[in-house]
Amino acid sequence: NKMTNHGLVYDGCNFFRQRLVLATLSGKRVRIQGIRATDDDPGLRDFEASFIRLLDKVTNGSKIEINQTGTVLFYQPGLLCGGSVEHECSTQRSIGYYLEALLLLAPFTKSPLKATLRGVTNDPVDPTVDLLKSTSLPLMKRFGVDGEAFVLKVVKRGMAPGGGGEVFFSCPACRLKPVQLTDPGKIKRIRGVAYSARVSPQMANRIVESARSVLNQFLPDIYIHTDHMKGASSGRSPGFGLTLVAETLNGFFHSAEMSSTPHGQGEPVLPEDLGRNCAMLLLEEIYRGGCVDSSNQSLALLLMTLGQQDVSKVLLGPLSPYTIEFLRHIRDFFQIMFKIDVQKTSEDERKGGDKVLMTCVGVGYSNLNKTLK
Repeated sequence: NKMTNHGLVYDGCNFFRQRLVLATLSGKRVRIQGIRATDDDPGLRDFEASFIRLLDKVTNGSKIEINQTGTVLFYQPGLLCGGSVEHECSTQRSIGYYLEALLLLAPFTKSPLKATLRGVTNDPVDPTVDLLKSTSLPLMKRFGVDGEAFVLKVVKRGMAPGGGGEVFFSCPACRLKPVQLTDPGKIKRIRGVAYSARVSPQMANRIVESARSVLNQFLPDIYIHTDHMKGASSGRSPGFGLTLVAETLNGFFHSAEMSSTPHGQGEPVLPEDLGRNCAMLLLEEIYRGGCVDSSNQSLALLLMTLGQQDVSKVLLGPLSPYTIEFLRHIRDFFQIMFKIDVQKTSEDERKGGDKVLMTCVGVGYSNLNKTLK
C-alpha cells in the first residue's frame, strides 16, 4: 500500500469495506487493484458492487471508476451526507455486512441517517442484525451516540439464501466523547433470541432448551426469547438460529451466534446442536473477555480514533486478525497509532485469556460539512 497521486493503493479484495469506509471518513482517495485478478471469474462480486452503490447513496459527489474486468477500483469520496436511504442489498451477503459499515459512518453524516435495507437478515457468515442491535448500539451509546432517533429494528426476517428481509436503522448527529472502558466486571446475565422463519415454531424452543442445558450450569439468570415470524414478514427461505448476549455488571456485552445452514447448501444442522454449539461459542467469547467483544473491536477503535483530542482507553480481549488489519488501515488513513499494553492474566485469577489495553488520543475529527444545532 503505497501513496501515489491516486491516493492510497491496495492490492486484492480483502478488507474491502474497511478501506472504502476509512477513505470516506478521511476524504482520501483510494485505488484497489488486483481484485481476484487470477480467478476464473475475476473482479468485483455482486455484493461488493452493491456495497459501492450504498456508499454512493450516503455520500454526495463521490467519484467511482471501475475498469472493464472489475479488477481495479478507484474511489474518490464525496461529502458524507446521510439522509434517507433505501438499499437492496445483494443476497450473497447478509444485511449485517452493509450495516456494519453504516454503523461506522452514521455518527458522522451531515444529516441524520435513516436507512432501510432489504435482503438477508440472518446467515452463517456475517453478523446478524440481532447481534448488531444488542452489542454495537450499546457500545456506540458509550461514545455519546444516543437519542430517540437511535434505532435499529428488524421489520421482516429474511434467511439466506432467498432473503426478503427488511431492516430500519436511524442514527442522529452527535458529538463523540472520549471513553475509559477498562473494567468489564463479572457476567451477571445472559439474554438471547432464538428465531425461526418458515419452519415449525418448535425449532426455536428446541434451540432454547439445548442452549440453556449448557449455560444453566454457570448462571441462573438466563432469558432467551423466541421470535417466530409468520407470513409476509418471514422472508423467502426457511431457517432458524440463535443470538446470545452475556451482560457484565458494568454493562458490557459479549455475544455469540449461529444460523442454520442455508436451504440447499450442504449438511442441515439440528436445532439441538446449534443451541449447544452457540452456547459454547459464547463461553469462549466470555473467556476472551475485555469490555468489547471481538465482533465490535474495530467499531470501538474507530470511535476512539475519531473522538475529541483527548485520551481514550479500552480493554479488549485478544485482537482478531480483522482488527489488526483495521489498526494498520487507521494508521494509513488517519496517521493514528495506538499504544498497546498486553496484560497477562494468571489461571487462578479466573479472568480468562490475556487482555490488551488500547490507548489513543483522538484526532478531534469534525465532519466539515456537518452542522450541529
